[in-house]
Amino acid sequence: MSTSNTVKADLESDQRVLTSNESATLSILEGRPSEEKEETKVGPAVPTFDTGDDHLDGGLAAWCVVLGSTCAIFSTFGLVNAWGVFQSYYERVLIPETPTSTIAWIGSIQYALVFLPGLITGRLCDLGYFKRTLFIFSVIIVVATVLTAECKKFWQLLLCQGLLTGFSCGMVFGPLPAINSQWFKKRRSLAFGISATGSSLGGTIIPIAASNLIELVGFKWTMRVIALIELFMLAIANLVLRQRVGTPKQTGPFFSWHDFKKPAFNVFIFAGILNFLGLYTFLTYIDLSATRVGISPKFSFYLVSIANAGSGLGRISSGILADRLGALTVIAPLTLLCAVMTYIWPFVTTKGPLIAIGIIYGFCSGAYVSLLPIPVVMMGDMRDAGRRTGISLTCIALGAIAGPPISGAIAQSTGGFKAVGYYAGSCILGAVVLLYFTKYLMVGSLRGKF
Repeated sequence: MSTSNTVKADLESDQRVLTSNESATLSILEGRPSEEKEETKVGPAVPTFDTGDDHLDGGLAAWCVVLGSTCAIFSTFGLVNAWGVFQSYYERVLIPETPTSTIAWIGSIQYALVFLPGLITGRLCDLGYFKRTLFIFSVIIVVATVLTAECKKFWQLLLCQGLLTGFSCGMVFGPLPAINSQWFKKRRSLAFGISATGSSLGGTIIPIAASNLIELVGFKWTMRVIALIELFMLAIANLVLRQRVGTPKQTGPFFSWHDFKKPAFNVFIFAGILNFLGLYTFLTYIDLSATRVGISPKFSFYLVSIANAGSGLGRISSGILADRLGALTVIAPLTLLCAVMTYIWPFVTTKGPLIAIGIIYGFCSGAYVSLLPIPVVMMGDMRDAGRRTGISLTCIALGAIAGPPISGAIAQSTGGFKAVGYYAGSCILGAVVLLYFTKYLMVGSLRGKF
């Protein structure tokens, strides 16, 4: 009798343990506390990982990810943000017979392709292929930069610097917002704001280096030196970047219509498209517009670096504020200031005011770009953050690819940049209205600061 009772007790104990383990496993997979009791449809057994609810918000591994992201963004967004110097050099020296708006397609394709592959990279990140993608396209970025050194015609530059470099930069940059978000929660905006300073550093250092080196060693060796800088920075990124959460065997499509059922998600995407129709106009044409009003080319190229240096301050400070006030609360008024600076810029003809506008514009635009993924990350489950941010960045790329060429065509047809300022400033202003509407929708449907 005693033996029978013991066996029965053991069986009941095992059943309780089994039930508890199953409940815990389902809770992890759903990203909810284990005490919740909900019916869950479970597929084939997959490895379980930390869902990201218990974020570290610090520690050596987390800050190494920030360092790696900074280096990766330096070599991707930083390189793209230096385009203004190349636009001016190509128009004045390398391919002067090519119209301004045509040359601008190289830069606009770069801008767009930094965002466009997000649909692919986001899902690859969710599936656990981040490291492989990072390594392969880091190599291609360096190779594409070396190939750009050999280009002498527009179509060659379009293929190497526009398509190949732009797409590779997008494949490296795309997963970084989701990777950073896996390691931080309370200080998520600060972490990505610090990472995004890589864009400012690259956009400050590369134009200065390019402009000075072209005079000293020529265009070919200038691009080779830039390739060596990228090799060094991307090597660091490949060594220290890694995922913290996710299920490598997770199934599901690369694209999902689920997020488009959320009004806030749709409005935020439309805001991004409209904003990028005007946002990169200033960085693309500030150098060229300065030379047209009589400022020396030896100084005008510094305006791109000055604007990018200002954006570094904007990225860090906006990250600190966004963690306290909310991302949309910070970027909406700063984006409004971007619109004001864009309206004013074409009417300025002297160095001092142009420097001031460059710093203010860089500060405000840097805040927008660095915090751009944060609202999207907060619109759903952390396990799906890669795909969600990827979809949003891919859609927003439509504005980035069309914006600079439209501005270039307006400048060419009007013979100046005043009409360009009206066009770009109005696009940014329209985006501000949609950003405030997004905030209204998010506050109405979710709890927390936005």
